[in-house]
Amino acid sequence: MPDTLTLPMADVAEAPPSMSPRAPMRITLVTDAWTPQVNGVVRTWTTIRAMMEAEGHTVTVIAPDRFRTFPCPGYPEIPISYYPLHKVPAMIRDSRPEAIHIATEGPLGLAARIYCGRKGLPFTTSYHTKFPEYLRARLPIPTDWSYAGMRWFHNGGKGMLVATETLRQDLAQRGFHTVRRWTRGVDTALFHPRPYEEQAEALRDLPRPIALCVGRAAVEKNIGAFLDLDLPGSKVIVGDGPQLAALKRRYPNAVFVGAKHGAELARHYAAADVFVFPSLTDTFGLVMLEALASGVPVAAFPVTGPLDVLTPEVGVMDTDLRAATLAALDIPRDACRAYALANGWDACARQLIDALVPL
Repeated sequence: MPDTLTLPMADVAEAPPSMSPRAPMRITLVTDAWTPQVNGVVRTWTTIRAMMEAEGHTVTVIAPDRFRTFPCPGYPEIPISYYPLHKVPAMIRDSRPEAIHIATEGPLGLAARIYCGRKGLPFTTSYHTKFPEYLRARLPIPTDWSYAGMRWFHNGGKGMLVATETLRQDLAQRGFHTVRRWTRGVDTALFHPRPYEEQAEALRDLPRPIALCVGRAAVEKNIGAFLDLDLPGSKVIVGDGPQLAALKRRYPNAVFVGAKHGAELARHYAAADVFVFPSLTDTFGLVMLEALASGVPVAAFPVTGPLDVLTPEVGVMDTDLRAATLAALDIPRDACRAYALANGWDACARQLIDALVPL
């Protein structure tokens, strides 16, 4: 695949007239998460890249699509790059960067971090995933060990971008330096309330209310906590992942529709009455904004992500997820839409441009 990406205009929020006062730059983005992966990290970076290029910046992406790869154990949809340390330095040099951003701590991000450290090149990073907690959920590795590695990775840069104030404070207490807020946005042109005839056909005639969950069927998404709830109506899950087959067997009464993208995903959001976000480890939860933009209230646990994304006007947070879900059904849909309209992608792109450190 080429390292340039053109997104359909319907899938990208329109860039503001002046995103940043900075002159156009050559920016090199190193990320282990890229298309065709489907997750919030990829949606964030593809959208932001398109917006930066619309402002005249040149963005070179160093991603797995430029390498030989093998499937990540337990996550076959995630490609892992072979021997990136032998190729990433030359790719960075060839891109003639004026700013370098390392988006992930995977093999490509690690190769870029090592190269920049050896050459004394300034760089910035972003923290998308609570990797120590994810790793601990699968292997008996103390989170203190993992956080030590994360500190080495991120503290070597000139700025570490995180999605929420709660996460910023948590990481600062753990010894991370120069932690800065970097908000997220939502495409309100793609995700919006839709009349019955424009909603997902497979969901139109399900028993109401429809409780929707969008996310990867994997242990860290905690989808079982949603499916265990005793709720009226129907429970719908959008997404694929390593736990999908097991969840289908365990919860035969739930509706699993697989992964959806673009307008089809938006039609599924619009058909729901409440969006349930059961994750305990996400650093933000872009899907919550997508639901709100679709006019759908959110129920969640009171943890990092929901604590910073939701307000009482658009969502309910409770350690009792069932109580939160039932209470959220009373929230007006127009309040959710209005909240989302104030959270476009322009602020996200502007903060990133402002945070970059010129070489």
